[in-house]
Amino acid sequence: MAGARGAGREAAAGLRSEKRPPEPEPEPEEPSLLAPAPSLGDSSDSGLSDNDSEESVFSGLEDSGTDSSEYSAEGEDGASSSGEGHSVTEKTTGQQTTGTPSPKTEAARAQGDDEYMQDSSDEEDVRNTVGNVPLEWYDDFPHVGYDLDGRRIYKPVRTRDELDQFLDRMDDPDYWRTVQDRMTGHDVRLTDEQVALVQRLQRGQFGDVSFDPYEPAVDFFSGDLMIHPVTNRPADKRSFIPSLVEKEKVSRMVHAIKMGWLQPRRPRDPTPSFYDLWAQEDPNAVLGRHRMHVPAPKLALPGHAESYNPPPEYLLSEEERLAWEQQEPGERKLNFLPHRFPSLRAVPAYHRFIQERFERCLDLYLCPRQRKMRVNVDPEDLIPKLPRPRDLQPFPTCQALVYRGHSDLVRCLSVSPGGQWLVSGSDDSSVRLWEVATARCMKTVPVGGVVKSVAWNPHPTMCLVAVAVEDAVLLLNPALGDRLAVGSTDQVLDAFTPPEEPAVQPARWLEASEEERQAGLRLRICHDKPVTQVTWHGRGDYMAVVLATQGHSQVLIHQLSRRRSQSPFRRSHGQVQCVAFHPSRPFLLVASQRSVRLYHLLRQELTKKLLPNCKWVSSLAVHPAGDNLICGSYDSKLVWFDLDLSTKPYRVLRHHKKALRAVAFHPRYPLFASGSDDGSVIVCHGMVYNDLLQNPLLVPVKVLRGHTLTRDLGVLDVAFHPTQPWVFSSGADGTVRLFT
Repeated sequence: MAGARGAGREAAAGLRSEKRPPEPEPEPEEPSLLAPAPSLGDSSDSGLSDNDSEESVFSGLEDSGTDSSEYSAEGEDGASSSGEGHSVTEKTTGQQTTGTPSPKTEAARAQGDDEYMQDSSDEEDVRNTVGNVPLEWYDDFPHVGYDLDGRRIYKPVRTRDELDQFLDRMDDPDYWRTVQDRMTGHDVRLTDEQVALVQRLQRGQFGDVSFDPYEPAVDFFSGDLMIHPVTNRPADKRSFIPSLVEKEKVSRMVHAIKMGWLQPRRPRDPTPSFYDLWAQEDPNAVLGRHRMHVPAPKLALPGHAESYNPPPEYLLSEEERLAWEQQEPGERKLNFLPHRFPSLRAVPAYHRFIQERFERCLDLYLCPRQRKMRVNVDPEDLIPKLPRPRDLQPFPTCQALVYRGHSDLVRCLSVSPGGQWLVSGSDDSSVRLWEVATARCMKTVPVGGVVKSVAWNPHPTMCLVAVAVEDAVLLLNPALGDRLAVGSTDQVLDAFTPPEEPAVQPARWLEASEEERQAGLRLRICHDKPVTQVTWHGRGDYMAVVLATQGHSQVLIHQLSRRRSQSPFRRSHGQVQCVAFHPSRPFLLVASQRSVRLYHLLRQELTKKLLPNCKWVSSLAVHPAGDNLICGSYDSKLVWFDLDLSTKPYRVLRHHKKALRAVAFHPRYPLFASGSDDGSVIVCHGMVYNDLLQNPLLVPVKVLRGHTLTRDLGVLDVAFHPTQPWVFSSGADGTVRLFT
């Protein structure tokens, strides 16, 4: 039968090759949206029917598991069905590419009884023959695979959006049983039998309805004694011949026993062996095994309350008995209720006797018999050995002077390089110049806006103050002190000759009018955004300003001698809070909300990024040696960084209760200070050693108070005297205070 079946197949294949001329590859057609979707019940569906041919196994397709009766039926009618099937294939190839069954296929299905009247090769034309290949490879192509003739199986056009799908879900009653065939891309409607199969599998049942998992088991081998054995195979010949291998093994063992190499097993003595546990110990020792023996705890002797006839004061009243019953068992003074009995023979059995004996046995069993040596540590020894503050003098200890005159909160202050003069800026739109030694206000300059920052030029031969007011930086000559310095400052500013072709700059340099020059104003640097900070370079020719804006132009650097302005950054790394120049190297430190970046100005590159582990950095100060810096934050932390050690903080100090507004280093003494909204200034000793192997010594030495809290604000700025161990602080109460 198999030979006849194969011959019929070969004849049909030859007939098909003779009848069908070579066709050019058809153009990819857009399948119609109105074509009905093939169902799983159709015999001409692509790869989902139950009557697959036997050749599907050899063509790389999955076999659908037809039984032997169907094979025999197909073998008998092979020739007729092959011929009819090929004619059907020629007429319906185009239709089946789009998923529409042919009329002859419908007619063959209507015959009912013999499902092999038409050949299954018309299904193979549209079946996807890509094999076990991931279908994701075809995501970017218009087709999803190839049929047996090598033609592409195109995906159906899907121009329906989610709204159309929702309307289909509402209107189509069979939407819930419609699935997409991944091999062809068409929507397939599941039949009732397939839905029932899916539901059975989801419930964990067997796929076949007729399968009974609980049918009675067939006992193939019964326990009854039968006449004939299960196998009546004659015994092997080797079972009657002695084994030569075993004989050799036995001879070796006998020889080993004779030579004494192998000892035969001796029968064990069944009598148990007892030995004295403490026989080897010193009889004079209390317990030889346990040094520093701890005796077992003894039971407390019974008192009057446990007598069968206790005194009246030991008997509980009704209120005391109710209170005793309401208490927890661990909180009770007595674990029993005292009772009075007329005689000893009237005392009943104690109901907790067994339980108390058992607890006593547990006490004896679980009691530690060895005293463990505990490490006696003095709590004072755990505190690090810090030097006494009196050994770290000098540092400011008390309030010496109060500079009064501002009518609103004083946001900023700065000290002259010689330490003789002090400048302060306030929200009352004025800048005041003070004499440090006498607290006398030497000059008041109205600036017409809130003063955000002031900075005295650090060069000793320049008498110049930079004031940040709104969107401008004002350069004032206060005309205090040495007249030669005052005159040389004006000469340097007047010696500038503007270039013939002015370059495009991010800021405008404007000369002051005659009236403004009388008040001390010399230059005005105008910006597009408000200025929040101004700071000088150590040599006095450059200054950096911070603008309240977004983007890369938050930081600008101005050169005083050439009157040039430049933006050093091309991109932004967050909102800049403050900047500072390195005291000895061409570095610029930029503090954003969460990090501090160290830039090399000559190489124009990022050198280091420090992570303070704070929520919001508020202030920044660099050590005069340049290897350490401190950051203050609004979450009341002061962070010390060692630039040679790590990008993580060397020490985090949490001495303040509220947000830190300002931090400062002393230029000569090993001191640094921090001002906070709690109204206090904390002075710390910060010794940095020349030995790189020795870490900095940080010791808080003094808490200075004097400012009163105003509008929930305390100390807004701190600054050290350049030569003396004095610290200045400006507060929200409108005063500047000097601590010496």
